[in-house]
Order: sequence, then structure tokens, then C-alpha cells
Amino acid sequence: MSFFDKFNEIRKRVNEVENNIYHGKEEYLEIYERNLQLEQEIEERTNELNIANRRMLSLQNIIDMMNSAKPLKNVLETVVNSIQGEFGYLHSTIMRKGYDEKGDFLTVVAEADAPIIQKANEILETPISSRRLAYIKNEIFYNTITHKRIIQSKDIRASLKAIMPDVKDETINEILNNDKVTKSIISIPLYTMDEEFGVFAVFSSREDLAKSEEDFLLMYARQIELAITIANLFERVKEQAITDGLTGLYNRRYFEEYLQKEVVRAKRINQPFSIIGIDLDFLKKINDTYGHSFGDIAIKTIAQILKKNARSIDTAARMGGEEFNIILPGVTSKGAMIAAERIRKTIENTEIDTIGHITASMGVATFLEHSDNIEDIMELTDQAMYISKQNGRNQVTLAKPMDETTWQELAVSAFLDIINKRKIPISDKLKNDMSMKLISSEPQSEILYSVADMLTQSYNPMHTLGSVKLKVLTAVSLAKRFDLPKDEIDNLKIAMLLYDIGNLLIPQDIFKKTTPLTDEEKQHIKEHPIIAVREILSPISYIQDIIPIVEYHHENWNGSGYPENLAKDNIPMTSQIVLIVDAYYALIEDRAYRRKMTPIEALEIIKKDAGVKWNENLVNEFVALIENELK
Repeated sequence: MSFFDKFNEIRKRVNEVENNIYHGKEEYLEIYERNLQLEQEIEERTNELNIANRRMLSLQNIIDMMNSAKPLKNVLETVVNSIQGEFGYLHSTIMRKGYDEKGDFLTVVAEADAPIIQKANEILETPISSRRLAYIKNEIFYNTITHKRIIQSKDIRASLKAIMPDVKDETINEILNNDKVTKSIISIPLYTMDEEFGVFAVFSSREDLAKSEEDFLLMYARQIELAITIANLFERVKEQAITDGLTGLYNRRYFEEYLQKEVVRAKRINQPFSIIGIDLDFLKKINDTYGHSFGDIAIKTIAQILKKNARSIDTAARMGGEEFNIILPGVTSKGAMIAAERIRKTIENTEIDTIGHITASMGVATFLEHSDNIEDIMELTDQAMYISKQNGRNQVTLAKPMDETTWQELAVSAFLDIINKRKIPISDKLKNDMSMKLISSEPQSEILYSVADMLTQSYNPMHTLGSVKLKVLTAVSLAKRFDLPKDEIDNLKIAMLLYDIGNLLIPQDIFKKTTPLTDEEKQHIKEHPIIAVREILSPISYIQDIIPIVEYHHENWNGSGYPENLAKDNIPMTSQIVLIVDAYYALIEDRAYRRKMTPIEALEIIKKDAGVKWNENLVNEFVALIENELK
């Protein structure tokens, strides 16, 4: 091959290499440009993904708040604060549409903590959140709600003027002065349960509203609506749980919970509070004469009067039936009597269609004045209320301090409590008869003896009427022989009226049985002191001192009794007196399984058990007492 041939071949190869390099460079540049474009797309998608993630986190935050137990206001404040910042929103607020006698208006229910609002509130005499904002036809927020659509406005001044038309233009200008960041306001409609709620408004740093942003704001608004709906439902359920369905007042459950809080507060600051107890007079007569619907009208009338006459810090509740209570924080008995009398007069002067005028009996007691035990206060309020009924109804009675209350008043209240509040198996007729008896104008002691006779005869048909009075008088005479103090004798009197009340909860066929009792039936009998204490007497706070008397009145001197097998001086003297008096009068009464004994025969039985069932000294004094009465 010649030199030129070799040179041409080399040049050809060089050209091939150059061509390859050139084409390779083009491909490299093409790949490089494609990579740059791809990186840019990746960055854009990453930014979009980050925004989407932040939006999802923001939405998740709303969902988490909805699942919490926080109040709606706290939830909404968290919502409006979470959307600003990273999304380019400078401020956000939720406004609710309202209505009053002046017409429609808007009010702020939540607003973010933003500089523009802080500045506005400093300039305005009244902060925006405290204002009644205008709801003007064809303005941005009106159109948002009415047409159910997102509206963006770049005229910030006009948007603010729309809700605050009373604010001067120069004031609006001062608020917006030097604000070069806010470019538009976006208004999103809020509806709950297909009803208008208001608007969700955001101040944006962008003039344009992209479709993806609009979709996000709509999605965000739907979550706000869901949060509001859930909170409203929760509040409605909560309200139903603590309010009385007929009257709209608080119910007993709420009253008792609030009362305990008020006790803590009163003790902490050493400030009294009073309770007014109210009982509608003659509800049964209203129901019987006009029907239960008119009885409900009477009850609702009292509730309306209580709502109108109570202070904002007072708490009125329907306790059940025709009974109401009001707590008056910081009010002494003097102030409470004035308030109660005002309520009483208002009730008396209110005329109801068909029924006419109604009245109520009322009682007042004051915590830290009458007692520092709230159970005592509640019972004293009831006692005072029943005294009002007993003395002719339609009046207010101030409770006596616990240490000034007579044993008869305590016993009357105890019987009323047992009849009306404890679940004892007696007929409604007997309950009504005893209740009427207890609030009658007869001497209280005679009333108590009569009611105790009626109650005993309900489970023991062979009970001799009038024997309760004899038992009480005998027990008191015996107690005086042992120089028992007055307070113990007063407790003994009440115990003599109530010691056998546990028999009400024992199967009644046992008392009528003419054959010997089985072991199971004997056990039922032995349980009656425990039943009396646990089921009937223990919930009554002001007669706690009589509980040991009743609980141990079947304990024997030698320890063979029940329920605790106590012996000798471990048995309260008053319990021993109840046992011996009860045994004697049982012996001289007829029973299904035997005839009644004579007093002399009964005393002989008593004597035989001296040192076994009873203290010998007690037997000697008892026998001497009865024998003296028989002369």
C-alpha cells in the first residue's frame, strides 16, 4: 500500500473517530439536558408532594382534634392556626352566621394568631372577635354562603369594610397600611347538616387560586364542617344527659355533681351558699282534675319562673316529680329567704290557662351556717320544705340548725324520706295516706305514732294499733331510770319508731305462718336489722346516730344474739332497751302461731332470760316499771 493510500486510510479512521465523538457528544448533551429537565420535574413533584403531605398532616390534625375531648372552640382555634404559614396563608378565621332581632350577622368563633389581626385589634376600639359583624347582601361573605361556592377577592379593603361598615375608611386604611404581603382573601362556605354555619376565610399571599388549591381548601372546609357537626352532636348528647327533658332545667345527676364542686369552693374560700327547695303544691289534684298534661304545664311553669329569677351563677334543677332545688353561691340564709319569697310570690301570681293559679312550698338551708355537712343541708332543706307544707303550704320556711332540730322533726323527715325516696314494698295508697298524715297539722308525736302503726300493720296484720306509742313511752321511762342523756333518749325515741322497718323487705308469708319456721325463714328474720340499716336507714344522713341502736337490737347479753354476736356492755344500752321493750309487747300481742299472753305471763318470760338475753339490772328495772303501771 502506497503512502497516500495509508494516509487516506488513517484520515478516514480519524474522521470516523471524530464522527463518533461528535455523535457521542450530541448524545451526551441530550442526556445531560434530559437529566436537567428530569431533576427539575423531580424537584417540582417533590415540592408538590411535600405540600400534599403537609396538607394531609393538617387534615389529619383536624381528625385527631375531632377524636379528642377538647371543646369545639379549642378545635377550631387549632384548625385556623394550623393552615397558615407553610401554605402561604397569612391569616385565617372562622365566622358563624347568626340572627337576632336586628337581623342576620356574623361573629368570629375562631381566629389565628396573626400580626395583621393583632394590628387591627390595636387600632380598633373593639376587637374583631368581640364584634357583631355585618352580613350584607351581595358582599363576599354573603355570596359565599348563599351560593355555596369559594370566592376569592383581591380587594382586601372592600372585604373588611363589608363586615365592619361602621369603621371609618381611614381606620381601614391604617390597618392595611404597609401591608404588601396580603394579595387576596379566599372565602369558603361552611355548612353543617345541610344548614348554613358560616364561612372559613383565609388571607393569602397569592393573587391566583389554582384548581388544586381550591380542591384542598374545599376538602379542608369539609373537615371543619365535620368537626363542628361532631362537636354539636356531642354537646347535644351531653346536654341531654344533664338536663331534664320536660323543663330544660338541670337534672338531679348534674345538680349533685355541681353541688360537690360548690362545697369544695365554699370551704376553700370560707363562703356560704344556700339551697332553696321547692315543691309544687297539689300536683296530684291538678293531675286528677285536669289530666297529667296540665300537671306537666304546671311543672314547666315553675321551671320558667326559676330560669327568669335565677342569677347567672345560680343553678336550678328539677330533682324529680314536682320537686326543684336551686343553689345560690355566696348567699346567706337572709338573702336566700328574700330570693325564695320573691320566687314564691311570682309562682302564686302566675295564672295558667284552665288551671288558674298554682302555689309552691319552699325550704331554705345554708351551708356553713346551718351545718358544714352537705348531706345535713340537703335534709334540712327537705325538712323546712315539708314544714311549709305542714303549716298550710304556699310559704317559705328557714331550716333550723341541725343541733336545734327536735327529735319529732327528724323523725317526720325520716319517714317522709323513707316513704318517698326509699324503695319499700307498700301500696301507693298507703304512701299517700302516710304522707298526708305526716304533713297534717296534728301534734307531731301523735302523727309519728300513727304512721309507725300504719307501717307496721302493712307487714304484720296482727299488730295492735296504738302499741307504738306505748312502746316509745315505756322505752323512754326505762332509759330515764338509767340516767341516759337527753340526746341518747331522743335517738332512742326515733329508733323505737324505725327499728323493725327492715321487716318490710322480708317475705310477708313468714309473718303469717302458723307452723314452725324453717332454718331459711329464721335466717330471713335474723337479717332484718341489717336490711333496715343498709337498705333503708344508711342513706339518711341526719339519723346516723340511731343506726347502731337498730343494728344491734337483737344482740343478747350472753353473746348469742345477731348479727354480730356482741355481748354485755359491747351492746349499746339503747339497743338493749329496744330488745326488751319489743319482746314484751310482742308477747302480749296475738301471733299467727300463738295467743297473746297476759302482762304477768310476759314478765315471767322476761325474768327467765335475765342474764341470758338481757342485763339483770335492766330486767329488774323493766319489771318494776311494768308492775308499777299495772297497779
